[in-house]
Amino acid sequence: MKKTSLFTGLLCLLLHGMMAQTDFTLPVQAKIETGTIEGKFHTLTGIHTYFGVPFAKAPVGPLRWKAPQPAENWKGVKETKAFGPRPVQAMVFGDMNSRSAGLSEDCLYLNVWSPAKRTDKNLPVLVYFFGGGFSAGDASEPRYDGEAMSKKGIVVVTVNYRLGIFGFYAHPELSAETSYKGSGNYGFMDQAFALQWVQRNIQAFGGDPKKVTIAGESAGSVSVSAQMASPLARNTIAGAIGESGGAINPTLFPVPLAKAEKEGKDFADKVGLKSIAEMRALSTKDLFEIFKESRRFGFSTVIDGYVYPKTLSEIFNAGEQAQVPLLLGWNSAEVSGAGFMQGKPYTVENYAAKVKETFPADHETVMKLYPGTNEQEVEYSATALAADRFISYSTWKWFDLHRKNSKQPVYRYLYSNLRPPLVDKNTVAALAGGTVKADANAPKPRPAIGAPHACEIEYCMGNLHLIKEFAFTPEDYKVSDTMFNFFANFIKTGNPNDGKLPNWPMAAAQDKNPPVMVLDVESKAVNAKDDARYEFLDRFYKN
Repeated sequence: MKKTSLFTGLLCLLLHGMMAQTDFTLPVQAKIETGTIEGKFHTLTGIHTYFGVPFAKAPVGPLRWKAPQPAENWKGVKETKAFGPRPVQAMVFGDMNSRSAGLSEDCLYLNVWSPAKRTDKNLPVLVYFFGGGFSAGDASEPRYDGEAMSKKGIVVVTVNYRLGIFGFYAHPELSAETSYKGSGNYGFMDQAFALQWVQRNIQAFGGDPKKVTIAGESAGSVSVSAQMASPLARNTIAGAIGESGGAINPTLFPVPLAKAEKEGKDFADKVGLKSIAEMRALSTKDLFEIFKESRRFGFSTVIDGYVYPKTLSEIFNAGEQAQVPLLLGWNSAEVSGAGFMQGKPYTVENYAAKVKETFPADHETVMKLYPGTNEQEVEYSATALAADRFISYSTWKWFDLHRKNSKQPVYRYLYSNLRPPLVDKNTVAALAGGTVKADANAPKPRPAIGAPHACEIEYCMGNLHLIKEFAFTPEDYKVSDTMFNFFANFIKTGNPNDGKLPNWPMAAAQDKNPPVMVLDVESKAVNAKDDARYEFLDRFYKN
């Protein structure tokens, strides 16, 4: 019995020693404008991390639907070692993963990864905005993790911002409260406020406020285009990266104030809420439940006279946007063509009928640009049409506006790497970039014909090792290494090239077929061959 107890005791000591060796962090502190924060210094990686740093006052109670306010000072040391709560949201995209603990209206926190050594100063900075249709998402998601990019000598910041009814609700009473007589866009204001915070505080982490590049994917990319255009933020940035999305019709574009106010008032009237005071008095839970019961996806962004003085096209055409280098692009099959076909088989007859129904006055032109003479061609063209109308065209328009209204370099990509196999064969890939449980009764998915929406995020951020749902191959790591280094180079210098990667030419204003970097296992620059599609849609949407 004594021998057993001795063995057990020795085993416990050994296991404790092994566990102790798994934590290679030291506490580390930084002094920012509101007080001292304590994060972690990872002695093996050389990266400092500060998670859950408040950059604004909690937007709760009377501050619901108000512009963000400065965070209050604190005494002593605030521990910033865990991600702050994510913005209040429904499970809109079941394939999103979060590392935060719960949801809260008190969500205005950011996270910092810094490689700065004791004497380092003036490092380039990346500020990344998450995607999720302005209705979901979280700055703590593993695919946005900043450690890998930080190892490249870059200070990385990810930012939370308000979503859904809490972040984008406009109403005549709310407009009456403001000096500019507009409302909505609170999530955009949060982003701009975070960028202003970065200007004042990033030197505490070794960053240079004059070398801030903003990036984002989907709604995060729309956000980048909005911040380039907005007077609140356009003077705070030195570069911009957009992955699939620009704030241009038909993609999450701002609507006139009167329309947004009517949308908000109609919502309140329908659910029986008579005033903004009554709505502010509701608990987070009750307001969230009312919003969910309405079955709305979200609320429009708005030309409020503050965040958006005009449409994006008007701002860029006037040359009033941030005059900075821009790198942007989209994926080769953002969404399935089944959405355009509305569930009908990919036959020549079905496709022609859908084109005629969707574009009655232009169907002959559309059939030339998106031909469908056999089933395979129909699938490719239906996919292209669905993707272009969803998000590719709006990104192209942003690209076209900046290259024609700026002397700064513009670089365009097409991400074409097919997704690797799934680890769990009982799951299927979903829209936000992750996986969901497969429906046993659903038809078997068709083989992929291109790279879907959101699948490039972990590649460009160097985070394949953090994503467990896909069985990444050596080819995937090769694609990631190329895209990751292109992005890191651009963040550092405003140019993705370094003499080692495939040459990526910039797109000039006068280029009829501008160069496009096709990102794949073998990445290479080619001349654009599909821009006639986007020029047609530009006329169709009248942007």
